[in-house]
Amino acid sequence: MKRQAKGSGSARTEESGDWRVKTLARMRALIFEAVPAMIEEQKWKKPSNGMKGVPAWSHGGLICTGETYKQVVKLTFARGATLPDPARLFNASLEGGTRRAIDIREGERVNERAFKALVKAAVAQLAPTAPVKTSARASRKSAEPAKPVLLSGGNPQIAKADGDAPVQAYIGAMPGWKSALGKRLDALIVRTTPRLRKAVKWNSPFYGVEGQGWFLSLHVLTRYVKVNFFRGRSLKPLPPGGTAKSKESRWLDIYEDDELDEKQLAKWIRQAAAIPGWDGGSPKGGGVPL
Repeated sequence: MKRQAKGSGSARTEESGDWRVKTLARMRALIFEAVPAMIEEQKWKKPSNGMKGVPAWSHGGLICTGETYKQVVKLTFARGATLPDPARLFNASLEGGTRRAIDIREGERVNERAFKALVKAAVAQLAPTAPVKTSARASRKSAEPAKPVLLSGGNPQIAKADGDAPVQAYIGAMPGWKSALGKRLDALIVRTTPRLRKAVKWNSPFYGVEGQGWFLSLHVLTRYVKVNFFRGRSLKPLPPGGTAKSKESRWLDIYEDDELDEKQLAKWIRQAAAIPGWDGGSPKGGGVPL
């Protein structure tokens, strides 16, 4: 095996049995599973990498590169700073203005589903938008995005969908002070929960853990925002909201002038995410109030 210069990000190992070769090959396979039309090239050939270059994947622009170091395999996304990363795969180059990277050490496994979603998001970000001919009047109307309908109590009407995008659409449509609170709650949940998954169901953002069900939802009412823990009776201390009919659910109602105790809320989120969640059946049939 060729010895690589210490700290050289472009050096590549020759032995097929080396863990770095296997890891890079596995990530390459995931990239093509996510986007079969991806283009792979060897770029930046120079003496430090034996003129072999660095594998680079592109689709309408550079998506990411793969490099082998002594202790890590590094996947660097050219525009990673602008990509949604709910599973928090990015763990390197976090201070950069544009790039973000994933460092994989020997024996580590990457969340394959989340990684493929990241690749797809990077490709979608570069996808060209075909121009559409419209009249000047239609152009003026289309310049303003349609606002979601607000239902009873000011709750935004958002179509059912999985992922971060519908959740952000809901939060952006929350009226008045509630939108800022929604952003704060969403950021706290993302920060606190590994393997997080999101969706909008029954006009409410749902938060869960991969393979473990849903543990929390948000819902807008006239004077407050409800943070509902589906297995809240298992939390310590018990969240304050609850009735004889709420079964396992407990909740926290947050009003405009309330001081949000993020430390306590984070403890509840961690506890809720660590236990089996709700399977997502109909709230009417499952007794889970929103």
